[in-house]
Amino acid sequence: MERFWRNRWFVGLVYLLLALACIYMLLLIKPILLSLFTFLKAILAPFFIAVIISYILNPVVNMLNQRKVPRTIAVLLIYCVFISSLTVIIMNMTPVFMTQIAELNEHMPQMEIRAQSIVDGFNQNRLLPDSVRDGFNHSLTKLENSISMAISNYMNQIGSTISMLFIAFIVPFVAFYIMKDFQIIEKTALAIVPKEHRKKTVKLLIDIDTALGNYIRGQLLVCVIIGGLAYLGYWLIDMPYALLLASVVAVFNIIPYLGPFFGAAPAIIMASTISLKMVLFVAIVNLAVQILEGNVISPQVVGKKLHMHPLVIIFALLVGGEVAGIVGLILAVPFFAVMKVIIQHVFLHYVHKPTT
Repeated sequence: MERFWRNRWFVGLVYLLLALACIYMLLLIKPILLSLFTFLKAILAPFFIAVIISYILNPVVNMLNQRKVPRTIAVLLIYCVFISSLTVIIMNMTPVFMTQIAELNEHMPQMEIRAQSIVDGFNQNRLLPDSVRDGFNHSLTKLENSISMAISNYMNQIGSTISMLFIAFIVPFVAFYIMKDFQIIEKTALAIVPKEHRKKTVKLLIDIDTALGNYIRGQLLVCVIIGGLAYLGYWLIDMPYALLLASVVAVFNIIPYLGPFFGAAPAIIMASTISLKMVLFVAIVNLAVQILEGNVISPQVVGKKLHMHPLVIIFALLVGGEVAGIVGLILAVPFFAVMKVIIQHVFLHYVHKPTT
């Protein structure tokens, strides 16, 4: 038997079977897990958001603290700078957003007529088989029903707005206390760990920080840069509602691989109601922005990679999207990166543990 356990293929097969058994058991208790997830999400959401904010801003607090600035004052300074910057941005961008939304609402009937003429032209094309036209019309009907259902569901859930406002009110206070007492929380957490495991625990936390730190902070900066470049490109080609559409590009860019497609889709749909030439220009702008992002911006800003194969990232996105929708897509890669580090440490501890 010992000979089998020394065989890597046998050990790998055992771990694979265990993983499949765990997945099967999780599927059996899926309803219970979903109910538990909904309950925990409602309670822990403000703390989770506050932890992310604290994780992003804590290096700045540490830097100020090393310069003899008390942590409380450092956090308050960051809050003041953030609130002032946000106020300036909102005051300058809100009128532009409101103007573009008003223009979009005003021109919506014209766009509907233009879109209907495109659909009519497609249906009247004699060169296309009837099956293609039927499939196209069926897809449009499904899209309309999906949009209508999404709007209806949103209106039905409008009561949750109070809960969201409550979370938004709590998060800054929770983040403040986490950043202010970060070192105390860190020492308290380590004190719970048995002494013989503290060194490995610290190593684990350092590895997690290395895997996530540059990625999360860098991705946020990359999104801002990509949004600015997209706005500049849309402005140069005279694309209507450039700021709104560039904001969509910036937000969705946080999703690896799939994000650029989601971000470019509204602009391409909008361009299709103008002209084929505008569709081509929008596609060129987004292609150029993504080439810059992949070859220049991300390598310089994000720095160290997560060392995850593209297939693993795509799998993570599929799982995250299935579990938690858009939020799952955004958090999937960081979550899998943390799990990868934890599994590596567990594997090193138990599989390669020296025998006495």
